[in-house]
Amino acid sequence: MQKAYVWDPLVRSFHWLLAGGFLANVLLTDPDGSLHHYIGYFIAELVGLRMIWGLTGSRYARFSCFPPDPGAAAGQLTDIATGRVRHHKGHSPLGALMIYNLLLTLLAVALTGWMAASPALQSFGWPEDLHEALVSWAEFSVVLHVAAVLFESRRTKVNLARAMVTGYKELPKTDAEPAP
Repeated sequence: MQKAYVWDPLVRSFHWLLAGGFLANVLLTDPDGSLHHYIGYFIAELVGLRMIWGLTGSRYARFSCFPPDPGAAAGQLTDIATGRVRHHKGHSPLGALMIYNLLLTLLAVALTGWMAASPALQSFGWPEDLHEALVSWAEFSVVLHVAAVLFESRRTKVNLARAMVTGYKELPKTDAEPAP
């Protein structure tokens, strides 16, 4: 095994701040309280920063490094079904789809949360209803994401959670690039 540097400090900080903010807003705050709103704004700002970093950041942070590819995702599902293991230095095809899903969902959650709190739109029920539906979808997606990380870590023998803490993936020497 060889260490491959994959996740830069901004990607790792974004990931854990986003996870903490989302969990805090779902589990700890009053949905009508100002803290809930401030954390929601913070999450929106984090996602906006990540979008910029996805265009300008380090190699594996760039969206061009993990384009949404349903065909490649289907191939990864076939690999899982047949027991074939392929290592990915950055996001796997299924991981890429989940990243896009979460980023877009959280932007929509933030927008509908702002709309639901806006005095001009509070008389309409749909912004809050849509906000709650999107939060439910985000919760489901987060659970699926965590389960997939645990499953893929075990299946590929690459500790993906540790890589999101340290920035390094431990990959077979044939798949790894030297650390910088």
